[in-house]
Amino acid sequence: MTSLVDGFGRSITYLRVSVTDKCNLRCVYCMPEQGLPWLGRDEILSYEEIGAIVRAAAAVGVRAIRLTGGEPLARRGLGRLVAALTAIPGIEDVSLSTNGLLLEAQLGELAAAGLRRINVSLDTLRAERFEAIARRPGLETVLRGIDGAIEAGLRPLKINCVVMRGRNDDELLDFAEFTRERAVFVRFIEVMPVHENLQLQRDAYVGSDEILARIGEYNDLLPVESPPGNGPARYFAFEGAAGAVGVISPLSHEYCGRCNRVRLSADGHLRLCLFGDRGIDLRTPLRNGATVDDLVSMFRAAMLIKPERHHLRLGESASAMRAFSEIGG
Repeated sequence: MTSLVDGFGRSITYLRVSVTDKCNLRCVYCMPEQGLPWLGRDEILSYEEIGAIVRAAAAVGVRAIRLTGGEPLARRGLGRLVAALTAIPGIEDVSLSTNGLLLEAQLGELAAAGLRRINVSLDTLRAERFEAIARRPGLETVLRGIDGAIEAGLRPLKINCVVMRGRNDDELLDFAEFTRERAVFVRFIEVMPVHENLQLQRDAYVGSDEILARIGEYNDLLPVESPPGNGPARYFAFEGAAGAVGVISPLSHEYCGRCNRVRLSADGHLRLCLFGDRGIDLRTPLRNGATVDDLVSMFRAAMLIKPERHHLRLGESASAMRAFSEIGG
């Protein structure tokens, strides 16, 4: 097996694939209420084009694929893509990140297609607050999707919660208690600076150390092993709990030295850092007749420009929307 190694000796085994830029929520930390300018249909990779790129990635050692967005379940026929990707030699794990609103209705198809794991974004366990943060209703629908995914055997199920001071940080214990009876892994994510939320981020930021300390005041948290997956979280659990809590801390505890991933945007650009736009266009060569071998060469060339680390700073802007939809592994 050949491998994909960047200029800093990190093996790249994980590809995040954005299948759409559209989202059916308008979360306050992610985008403006009116949405963003969306890509045209002809600008978005077809499922067949995604398959060709993933075959090239698998040929150089990528083993895990995570489907993201926007909201990936908003794109029709996603089960067909999951089935195609799981059939590619070398691909061992296909997972999904979703906000959960459309999950319950598609669970059967996704599980039958070979989906292994699901991450659900959920920032509150209170219905009115859900609508205030997401600017759309739907908490009960999301919770049914979570329970349905557990019953369908799509485990470990991870819940990503963006913590914001004054908006939902009073629910840290509620989320921690959520893990006592359910085999879920709640990951608390530090709110990050993106184009639309710089003021909110400066005011609402809660660091991971504070998050753990506040939960630990209620009951002892014990370090535990990470569940299967490719995420950067550190995990802790109450004694005897079915699940665990974790923290993802891109600002307070940089984890770039362990980076094992690249991202394919919905319009076919290979992005080399979650928090930056440096990358290469794969869509144009592919539509001009590039073969899988040609794409393999492009993957290798991209390693020469993959940065060593991100440059996020509190109150300074990073690229919007995708950072929150894709950060957790």
